[in-house]
Amino acid sequence: MQPLIYHNPNCGTSRNTLAMIEASGETPEIVEYVDNPPSRERLLWLVDQMHMAPRDLLRRKGTPYDELGLDDATLSDDQIVDAMLAHPILINRPIVVTDRGVRLCRPSERVLDLLDQPIATFTKEDGEVVTHSKDDA
Repeated sequence: MQPLIYHNPNCGTSRNTLAMIEASGETPEIVEYVDNPPSRERLLWLVDQMHMAPRDLLRRKGTPYDELGLDDATLSDDQIVDAMLAHPILINRPIVVTDRGVRLCRPSERVLDLLDQPIATFTKEDGEVVTHSKDDA
């Protein structure tokens, strides 16, 4: 299976994750989810595969989270999903899907365990060097 990344090119973590995938020899399918959000069914599937609640996938920074009152603990999962579908920037990123699983890759090096041939050493945009060995998987 070709890796798939729900990507925001304006996000450094997302750019680093994509670069790690590509440096590992993979050519991922890239979904710029802000412009092409997943369907409700797909979003619920992603959340389920990551074993998290919809609220756990919410992004606060740089989003309308506060304006929408999404910190209200009484909001249902359906209401949270509705907000993410109406404002896709609320979906935390990047999410990567491979044969090995589905993961929110924050930090970006979390993607390495999802790849068949992960790169051993990678330098992020900020200069941080990430190392990975097969024993890390």
